[in-house]
Amino acid sequence: MTLTESRWRKVIRDRHLYLLLLPVFAYYIVFHFVPMYGVLMAFTDFNVFAGLRGSPWVGLENFRMMFRNDDFFIVLRNTVLLNVISLFVAFPAPLVLALLLNEVRNRRFKRTIQGIVYLPHFLSWVVVSGLIISVLSPSSGIVNAVIRSFGGESVYFMTEPAWWIAIYQFSGVWKDVGWGTIIYLAALSALDPNLYDAAMIDGASRWQRLKHVTLPGITPTILVVFLLSVGNVMTISFDRPFLLGNPMVLEVADVISTYVYRVGLLNVDYSYAAAVGLFQSVVNFVFLLTANWLSNRIKGQGLF
Repeated sequence: MTLTESRWRKVIRDRHLYLLLLPVFAYYIVFHFVPMYGVLMAFTDFNVFAGLRGSPWVGLENFRMMFRNDDFFIVLRNTVLLNVISLFVAFPAPLVLALLLNEVRNRRFKRTIQGIVYLPHFLSWVVVSGLIISVLSPSSGIVNAVIRSFGGESVYFMTEPAWWIAIYQFSGVWKDVGWGTIIYLAALSALDPNLYDAAMIDGASRWQRLKHVTLPGITPTILVVFLLSVGNVMTISFDRPFLLGNPMVLEVADVISTYVYRVGLLNVDYSYAAAVGLFQSVVNFVFLLTANWLSNRIKGQGLF
């Protein structure tokens, strides 16, 4: 029996399991591969009535316009800045929380804490942003009410760029830190308990067990999450900056996603917006490849 025949026998044997993959393949084909045809819009002067094939081809003209536009470099700076800050603030938060929860021995208390920190993830950013704006309101917000009760003056948190960046980052941590711990807790649960027993017999303290057993055991998981974060350094979802932002902080709140929305949908410049989106995807891909290459060179392991 040849190797090919052996593989086909296994495929036929496990055909029902492979059928379960069909919805996944269908999702990626319909929503990720088919829309890639629309990338051609970035190289045309797109006309809605003429369609993609009937629109005149302009080559790289939209990209030249993009690099000559000062607004583009502002939103590019804001996108990279907010994501780099997130790498230092939001990325380690789930890891730290997972390590703390892993040390909790009372199961009921641990599950209660997990439920509390998971809950915000299921709230819409519409709800979360409305809550934040109401709490920080200079006239009726509870935070400014406390400040005034101590003799201070109201602070316009949402209209000052420095405060806005801090609120943006910590609101993201509060909303998603619990959900992010799921990956790390799953990795921690897969660690061999015998390693901890051996470390305790050798007299290792709790900190030493964390340093020499826990962290090395989940390093591959940390690395994968970090590489995926680096690969999205040019991407920020539309909802959070759009809902929390306002004209007073546009200099720091305007990112590529909101810029594409404003230029593409509001100004009806679809070709230019497609060029910006394509540039964003290409740079993300380059960042991912670079980070993965560095990881393979330094740690000997990466995503691929």
